[in-house]
Amino acid sequence: MEENSSILIFGDKSNKILVLGIGNYLMGDEGVGVHIVQRMEKMSLPSYVEVLDGGTGGFFLMNVFDDYGKVIFLDATMDGKKGGTIALLKPKFAADFPKVLSVHDVGLKDMVEALYLQDKLPEMHLVTISVEGIQPMTIEMTPDVENSIPIAIETILKLSEELHQKML
Repeated sequence: MEENSSILIFGDKSNKILVLGIGNYLMGDEGVGVHIVQRMEKMSLPSYVEVLDGGTGGFFLMNVFDDYGKVIFLDATMDGKKGGTIALLKPKFAADFPKVLSVHDVGLKDMVEALYLQDKLPEMHLVTISVEGIQPMTIEMTPDVENSIPIAIETILKLSEELHQKML
């Protein structure tokens, strides 16, 4: 039976990598993590990759990490860099996340700290896309951020492949 990797399948996921898009879809560039996951859901992904639209879920996402050993977060950041700039980080603790994550950063950092305290912290990677501002009540992104999405997806797939090879 062929597995559809774009949806979460119940069962053993220890050999899978979760790609988790974070952001508010209705706040323009701030929702870029969600936009990326939605595009990836339409792609033919490797069987070891699962994607999830985490929205601004915060603590509600904690139970998702119980089964995954590796998680790639996608999020917008207001770091003063040109919109669409992509960075790849490997935070270990909440304090390692950039201080300039967008409006939902407290929820994500708090969730990571709670996972750490429960000794359930997966191996985490963070792909950030720089945004220059937030546009309320729109799903449209600025051209620089929109144009960075294919490069971000390529970065995510390359990282996923490298992580998968290490699991073999």
